Amino acid sequence: MDLLDKKDQEIFKIAEPIWDNLVKSSNMKDYGGFTRDFSSQMLYGANEVELGKQWASNKLLTNLSQKKEFLGCIRRDNFITVLIKQKSDVVSGEFLGRLVLGVEGDQIKVFGATIF
Repeated sequence: MDLLDKKDQEIFKIAEPIWDNLVKSSNMKDYGGFTRDFSSQMLYGANEVELGKQWASNKLLTNLSQKKEFLGCIRRDNFITVLIKQKSDVVSGEFLGRLVLGVEGDQIKVFGATIF
């Protein structure tokens, strides 16, 4: 699968269900659901206890809105970073979501996910 050759709109269609699952799982503090699409490298660094601490101490991470706006893609090496404007249901303002996608084996996996 040549992910890097896909147009932004094609990437958004791939990224949307992955991002939606991250939002839903983060809001529910569901570690298994949250890490479902992670690459093996991401799983290695995604400690359940550390994620639990982040969910407990950051209202943004457990109150993300389903509303989002895809801003664009950045291609580098073997990865595509999808930039997403994200809102929260309780924290005012707009936030920048970053979803790094790549191919592991024959599947598209998450190699990075952050929100600022």
